[in-house]
Amino acid sequence: MLQSLGAEPNFNNLIQGFRQRGGYGDPGPADLAELLCRLSDAWAWLEAHALIGPSAKNPPGEWQRVTSAGAEVLNDPAAVAKVWAAGRLAGDLHPALASARSNFALGDYETASFAAMKAVEVEVRRVAGLPNELLGVALMRKAFSPKDGLLRDPEAEGGEQQATADLFAGAIGAYKNPASHRTVQFDDPMEAAEVIQLADLLLRIVERAENRLRA
Repeated sequence: MLQSLGAEPNFNNLIQGFRQRGGYGDPGPADLAELLCRLSDAWAWLEAHALIGPSAKNPPGEWQRVTSAGAEVLNDPAAVAKVWAAGRLAGDLHPALASARSNFALGDYETASFAAMKAVEVEVRRVAGLPNELLGVALMRKAFSPKDGLLRDPEAEGGEQQATADLFAGAIGAYKNPASHRTVQFDDPMEAAEVIQLADLLLRIVERAENRLRA
């Protein structure tokens, strides 16, 4: 549908146009109602993702245009992945992820992923009260150690405590440490969004640990 609209400088509601095609009184196709419902769903999706929007040439009314984001998708089929990925980050995220979110919006996925995991590292160190010299995986192992880690959940059984330590250490080792040491080719917006979501989960676990320490 977006491709069919791309050449038009502005256009009226496509759904109504389909309904009014043909001569007066001519019987429409038997499946016209179903077709219009499908087109209406697609139209609503394009509007919801800001790929089409109100036209500045013929306001007010139903006149619309392809937005700059819509034009990007038209010119680069891979850009639709950015639309899906951005939808994953549409809700609330932990405040510490503001930098990661900004870099993601700019299309700098490597920096966004690094910033997300750096935020986890910073919060773990702050809440656990550990020194700046303790970094990365070693920091996670110390903070969540089943033996004496300050951020471990004392009510969880030993295997769960170890799994949590492994989760944090693995996330930092896989997504923060490599970008600290070398250039990482990170051009998949969906993967970057999922790294940020993972960081959001880890930060909320740290937040719960901080609440336990305050209690």
